[in-house]
Amino acid sequence: MSETTFIHEKWSSRTTFLMAAIGAAVGLGNIWRFPFVTSEYGGGAFVLLYLFFVFIIGLPLIMAELSLGKHGKMGAIGTLQKLIRENNLHSFWKIIGWFSILVPLVALTYYSVVAGWSMAYVFKAATGALNQTDAAGFGSVFGGMLGSFGELSLWHTIYILGIVLVVSSGVRHGLETTIKFMMPALFLIILFLAAYNLAIGDASKSLGFLFSADFSKLSGEAVLAALGQAFFSLAVGVGALITYGAYLPQGVWLPRAAVIIAASDTAVALLASLAIFPIMFSFGMPLTGDPGMMFITLPLAFSQMPGGGIVAILFFLLLSFAAFTSSIAMLEPCIAWLEDKGLGRRKMSWIVGIICWVIGLIMVGSFNEWKDFHPLGFLSFFEGKNIFDVTDFFVANIFLPLNALLMAVFVGWFVSDRLIREQLEIRSDALFSLWRLLVRFVGPVAIAIILVNQISG
Repeated sequence: MSETTFIHEKWSSRTTFLMAAIGAAVGLGNIWRFPFVTSEYGGGAFVLLYLFFVFIIGLPLIMAELSLGKHGKMGAIGTLQKLIRENNLHSFWKIIGWFSILVPLVALTYYSVVAGWSMAYVFKAATGALNQTDAAGFGSVFGGMLGSFGELSLWHTIYILGIVLVVSSGVRHGLETTIKFMMPALFLIILFLAAYNLAIGDASKSLGFLFSADFSKLSGEAVLAALGQAFFSLAVGVGALITYGAYLPQGVWLPRAAVIIAASDTAVALLASLAIFPIMFSFGMPLTGDPGMMFITLPLAFSQMPGGGIVAILFFLLLSFAAFTSSIAMLEPCIAWLEDKGLGRRKMSWIVGIICWVIGLIMVGSFNEWKDFHPLGFLSFFEGKNIFDVTDFFVANIFLPLNALLMAVFVGWFVSDRLIREQLEIRSDALFSLWRLLVRFVGPVAIAIILVNQISG
């Protein structure tokens, strides 16, 4: 079976595709990181800046990736090979395809470990293990979990097993079935948490902080933070949107789909802030970007509020669902490529899943058995960083933005305008010129700034 003729299973409907793409974009960063950076950089003005970057940088790149997948109808590598042939380009550009498979796959090996914490906390909240009375108690629970290789390995194993079971079952019976349940549940949970926590927490301060813009609080550092958050929250540069675009059904207009994906991803981030800020402000607790806020400070706040036990279960279930739908999208690009090669989905899903599981056990050990092993500690930049930290740095700070940069340059400068315009179905010359301007110039410059800032910072 050749890569040029293999046609993948398609999404059953436009709605299902949109839910899948939103699920790929929505992850721990929306719920975990966005409230923290918004708090750190002044609230409403930062949010407006973030929204600006989402729609001038993220949106055009989402359209670009989806258009590649729609045209190629294969995994990332097969699609890049097809475009290289059609545009008579150098084989160098195939590197985008390889990055689009390897970057999310390596990310899954450590993302699954952190996602496992959320699953563990659903269980802990449901069984009363979070019935603590002070920060020391919650710190002991979290520290005890991190210090246990066995407990972390158990949740990492359960998480990877779930991902493999879903992906191995195919697009219709695996991905769709899961996404149709998890995405509506995710939005219902986050809407309920936002409404309930606003009702019993400090709603006025939260709403004022999030939606009242004080531009005097903005700085150069805040601009870079908003730029980075907008870029990293949309799943661009990781191959998922190329792969999901390859499964597109008929009748999907990509510009509209991209707007829905970007807007939904942003809505989750804002709702997460509305679910967290009222409680944190009400109890005078600090917002921080480390795991302590999610697994120590927030559980402490939940324990002091009416219905806190139920809220804790729902919150960590929300985190688990957001992580799970993103993780499916991390494994799928590799499996799509292997399917292009004529290999069986079920068998390959298990083989690749086992490889991710084994590497993930090393990441688990970074928090306990091998926490004092610093593989690049001889370099001052990596001093004190364990295996988990080093892997995350290279994947998130270098290879992901580098792949997005290459993709923007490739689509903006080397793929024919006719081909892209045909996939995007943009009839207006002015709108297409605007899109091309953003992808050719604004996107690459912005991503280059992010890349340099991540490396130097």
